[in-house]
Amino acid sequence: MKTQSVMSLNGSKERTASELSQELEGFTAAQRIKYLAEVYGQRLVASTSFGLQAAAMLHLIRENAPQIPIIFVDTGYCFPETYAFAQKLIDDWGLDIRVFNPILSSARQEALYGKLWEQGDEGLKKYSLMNKVEPMNRALAEIGGDVWLSGLRRSQSTTRASREFAEQQRTTMKVYPILDWADAQLASYYYEHQLPKHPLESKGYVTMGDWHSTRLPHFGESAESTRFGGNKYECGLHEESGQNDFQI
Repeated sequence: MKTQSVMSLNGSKERTASELSQELEGFTAAQRIKYLAEVYGQRLVASTSFGLQAAAMLHLIRENAPQIPIIFVDTGYCFPETYAFAQKLIDDWGLDIRVFNPILSSARQEALYGKLWEQGDEGLKKYSLMNKVEPMNRALAEIGGDVWLSGLRRSQSTTRASREFAEQQRTTMKVYPILDWADAQLASYYYEHQLPKHPLESKGYVTMGDWHSTRLPHFGESAESTRFGGNKYECGLHEESGQNDFQI
């Protein structure tokens, strides 16, 4: 993604994504979240998918900046176990979760367009736009956030390996506080804080998305191979949307 200068709400020049990345490099994940909350205040939002590793970022936010609103884009196609896991975390931790759904329900989408995830690249693009990108864009606009925390890590996939701590995606600054965490560091954080795990992890899942586009790995397969039939890993939120009137 392009690095460019952005303007604050009062018109003064702000840090570029590159400048912010350099600032965050030497911080711990907790320090990054505290610092971002101090610098950006009410402009800061986070997102979660309640996936296999979601509890780590949610715990970091809860411990260091609990006032940050957390967006959950609910496609209507999550695994039943994901919904149960999400509700338990919301109830137990008192998280400020803001749920946003696609404009069209899953039943209406399938009636009008069929199963988009079975319709090749164009179907997947349309599915991502309708079920992920548009609801997230709407969430950012309604909440008023333009600095977005996400739990991406470089070790998760080849598409994330070269990302920086901050990236500019149209008018939204995206920041990744645990980007540099290796799998071992993530596991250590889970153990240290006794964090709850997604119930499907114990069944062998190595990544988590919608039920129709996520499968168990075959022997020796990478996590990337288990998403979208091995054709892609990203759901669309961390790619250019191609929509000129969107802020992401």
